[in-house]
Amino acid sequence: MITRKSKGFIELEWTCPNCETRNKGSDKACASCGAPQPEDVQFEAPAQKKFVANEKASELRKRGADIHCGFCGTRNPSTAETCSQCGGDLSEGAARQAGREINMSARELENVTCANCGAENSGDKSNCIECGGPLPRAAQPVQPKAASGAIPFSAPGQEKKKPNWKIWGAIGGVLLLCCVAIAFLLFMPTSSVQATVTDVYWKTSVPVQEISAIDYDDERGSPPSDAYNVSCWDDSQEVCEEKTIDRGDGFAEVVEDCHTETEQYCDYTVDEWTTIQTYTLEGHDTFPIYEQPNISSDQRLGNQSEDLTVTSNSEKGQKSYTPDDVTEFQQFQIGSTWTLKLNALGGVVGVDR
Repeated sequence: MITRKSKGFIELEWTCPNCETRNKGSDKACASCGAPQPEDVQFEAPAQKKFVANEKASELRKRGADIHCGFCGTRNPSTAETCSQCGGDLSEGAARQAGREINMSARELENVTCANCGAENSGDKSNCIECGGPLPRAAQPVQPKAASGAIPFSAPGQEKKKPNWKIWGAIGGVLLLCCVAIAFLLFMPTSSVQATVTDVYWKTSVPVQEISAIDYDDERGSPPSDAYNVSCWDDSQEVCEEKTIDRGDGFAEVVEDCHTETEQYCDYTVDEWTTIQTYTLEGHDTFPIYEQPNISSDQRLGNQSEDLTVTSNSEKGQKSYTPDDVTEFQQFQIGSTWTLKLNALGGVVGVDR
């Protein structure tokens, strides 16, 4: 079940389609050209995000969406019965759209030049700092919406600093270049050298396994069907999402929708095959052999493995190479000559006969 808590109200803005001036949400007509607000103009996120005072918030809670007169189009408060402009019956009017979620994405507004006096103003200003004239809405880049669908909103004094995407992009580019450089240094052959095999070495491993009781603690989800000593519990967390909802009266209510997410965690024991001992052999020839240990009826042999190393001398010193498998390893006879492919650090990344 979702519970909703109100965090406060903010005043929205709307852009005049006639002259592109940015207006406060409570303005019924454009502050620049005087054109009434059309009923199809949507309210937008404000340049400055501020909560209204508690007294104003109390008033807003009692109001509904504004009504546009069906005769002259004038915007009227929800409590009005007749139009303030033409006196028409507002029962014929249409209430503004309400309940839409406002995209509060962080954005860097461009500066705006006042058309009246030519003064330069920051993009968050709605009136000129020099002459007080109304300003058009500043241009803003489109920002992608967060994966959760909600944008964090901070109360006054808690405004979250906007991330500098240019810096983060530069950091990402540097990290990518570092990864490419490391891959180049370690895996790309940059030179080759002739080398003669001076030694071969192998070490084989054969694990012996038996069933043992393995304890698992704090495992998420349901336990396996063969588990025993099972103890499970539910862990609940409240997950909240902040939304800014258009009220249709020039203001928006910032709400927090919360719900409880519950996950199961368990402690249990499972009988599993476990390595209790590993038998190894080693040698300096090209024919690895594997130990054949005696095992009891309740034991088994695990997957055998091998470590293979070829050592050779070259004009660039002694080099070591690890073949991919035994078949390749057996080709490196003592005294045979090979072409070693070296990376930028001098490591062997490949061989040719």
